[in-house]
Amino acid sequence: MTIKSTLLAAGLALAPLMAAAPASAQDAICYNCPPQWADWASMLEAIKENVGIAMPHDNKNSGQTFAQIMAERGSPVADVAYYGVTTGIKAAAEGVVEAYKPAHFDEIPDGLKDPDGRWFTVHSGTIGFFVNVDALGGAPVPACFADLLKPEYEGMVGYLDPSSAFVGYAGAVAANLAFGGDLDNFDPGIDYFKKLAANDPIVPKQTAYARVVSGEIPILFDYDFNAYRAKYTEDGNFEFVLPCEASVVVPYVMSLVKGAPHEENGKKVLDFIMSDEGQAIWTNAFLRPARDIELPEEIAAKFLPASEYARAVPVDYAKMEKVQAGFGERYLDEVR
Repeated sequence: MTIKSTLLAAGLALAPLMAAAPASAQDAICYNCPPQWADWASMLEAIKENVGIAMPHDNKNSGQTFAQIMAERGSPVADVAYYGVTTGIKAAAEGVVEAYKPAHFDEIPDGLKDPDGRWFTVHSGTIGFFVNVDALGGAPVPACFADLLKPEYEGMVGYLDPSSAFVGYAGAVAANLAFGGDLDNFDPGIDYFKKLAANDPIVPKQTAYARVVSGEIPILFDYDFNAYRAKYTEDGNFEFVLPCEASVVVPYVMSLVKGAPHEENGKKVLDFIMSDEGQAIWTNAFLRPARDIELPEEIAAKFLPASEYARAVPVDYAKMEKVQAGFGERYLDEVR
């Protein structure tokens, strides 16, 4: 399985908008289920084998998916949609998705689903430190956000520009939370980034996976799945660190499209994705399932233990999006 770093860092495929092929009575259409992201390739094969429903590949991203569902609301084409959580929330607010609680809906933690089932998490990423251990020059692997302010990490820490990159903003939300802030108060986060600026951080505007693998950026605020991918598929010594103070979960969600032309097939697809077998497929791409399923020991061992992930919490994602622009302005004015 190959997962392109550009897709992983953005969390979504970036191919041009494509019209989905018509579905037969035995098929279903998913908007934004690209084979090279999240191992959708294996998921689509498993759906066909286990449920008997064929779903074509679709390389939209979240924004394109939302735009097309909105454009087609009078005559829907898609049956289900997959996107980042804030897009799912917008789709629910616009009334273009249907309330549906798939199998095991009650096992999805609160905060990671719409109470009525208009969107629900299928897997998630968690913000932490993607570390190239060999590039630390003998410095210890940092355990906490506070550690990165130490002189020994000068010039070693990277984070994507939080005024332009979502993963950078998610990292800022995590750091703000770590020092006592919340979505109404970004003062602790701004203060942290001011202090970190004195340690000469590297601040790319776009994906930096390859720069960590090469050692150019020894420590990057990033998703866990990128760090695990490097640890288990790249040459080198890589680790994922979930900061000792706190962090945030970033969900990827799905919905049943309102007026779906193959509604029953769409429901069957969503039920399978939330089944034990469906949830386990996401781990092929080092993504954590939404449900706390029992994984084979060799798979579970690739992730940090659940006790570590207890420090990563959901937030009010609608509000997180609403205050993003304001934080970006403060960051540019006060930090950069």
